[in-house]
Order: sequence, then C-alpha cells, then structure tokens
Amino acid sequence: MSSALPKEKQTAYQRWEMASFDAPPPPPLPSLQQQQESEKAEASARVKEQLASVLEQAHNEGFSSGQEEGRASGFAEGLEKGHAEGFAEGIKEGRELAAKEAQTLQDLAVGFRDEIAHANELVAKDLLDLALDIAKAMLKSALEVRPEIVLPVITEAVRYLPVVQQPALLLLNPEDASIIRQYLGEELSKAGWRISEDAHIERGGCRVDTASNQIDATSSVRWQRINSALGANNDWLAQ
Repeated sequence: MSSALPKEKQTAYQRWEMASFDAPPPPPLPSLQQQQESEKAEASARVKEQLASVLEQAHNEGFSSGQEEGRASGFAEGLEKGHAEGFAEGIKEGRELAAKEAQTLQDLAVGFRDEIAHANELVAKDLLDLALDIAKAMLKSALEVRPEIVLPVITEAVRYLPVVQQPALLLLNPEDASIIRQYLGEELSKAGWRISEDAHIERGGCRVDTASNQIDATSSVRWQRINSALGANNDWLAQ
C-alpha cells in the first residue's frame, strides 16, 4: 500500500527547524502603572477586609456587651423590684401581725375587765350576805336581850290604819304580847284594838287584821322587803 498523501491533503512547504534546547525567556515585567494599580487594589482589599473584621468584631462586642448590660440591668431591676415587693409584703405582714396582736390584747383587756367586774359583784354580794347575816343575828339576839324593841314595829303597823274599822285585831307572839300590853295596852284598847296571841308569829313581828285591811309586819316579811330593796336573797329563817 502506498503511504503517499493525496494531493488535496498536502500543504504548502514549511521549513523544518530543530527545536531549541534553551530555557524559555522570562515573562515581561509589568509596567510601573500596572504595579501601582495592583498595589492599590491589594491595599484596598486589605482595608476592606480589616474594616469588615473591625465591624464584625464591633458587632460581636456590642451584642455581647448588650447582653451583659441587659442581664445586669434586668438583674438590677429584678433585684430592686423584688426588694420593693418584699419590703411592701413585710410591711403588710407586720401591720397585720400588729393588728392581730392589738386585737388579742384588747380581748384580754375586755376579758380581764369583765372578770374584775364579775369578781367585784361576787365580793359585793358576799359582803351584803355577810352584813345581812350579821344584822339578822344581832336583831334576833337583841330581841332576847331587849324585847321592848318590838314597840316601834307595833306602833308603825298601827299607824298604817289611821281610822280603825272594827273589829281590829293585833296578832303577836305570846312573849311580845305581854310586853305590848304592859307598854301600849291601854292606848290600843282606847283606840279599839284587841291584842291576840299567835305562837306561829316569830318574836319581833306582828299581823294586823281589820274588817277591810290586813298588814303583815312579821319579821320574815319585813326582812324580805329589806332583801328586795338591796337586791339580795337572804332568808330570815336561815341561820
């Protein structure tokens, strides 16, 4: 087979030259203007980079500082608010406790006053009972020693009836009847009175019976009137 190239594929004649074995020439140096522009670009890039770094750092520091200030401010406000609320709550509780204590003291004072008043009433009643007991004992003893002290009692009972309506009866203890006859018998007889003895009537008292009136001046009844006037309840028959 022939290795010849077809005519249409053949090119014009080119001279063959042996390739050089020397090192390639260095690239051309940039001009002064290009070098200045390059340095300006690099400087501008560094400035932009530094500015961006500064801005980022400032932002981070501002954010961090804001957080710290926010925390500190919030803590201070919370502390102040908590202190104020705690102080107000303490004042409120103190006032409530003081009011409660004051009410307790007032209740104690009222109770103490009532107890004192009650004690005074009991003491007064006991003293009154003692006085009545002494008076009763003295009166009964006096009737035995001086039986004539019955005379004023009889005189007072008769004076209740200025106009005597017959029959007029004066009932007395037998021992008192003899004394009345001795001292007032004649006077009473002239006034239309009749003396009658009744052993059920205790010494020192009497009863008056007329056609229209009855007067009980026995010792027990008169004693009961004295007790009622004094607000006491001391029985004449009690020893």
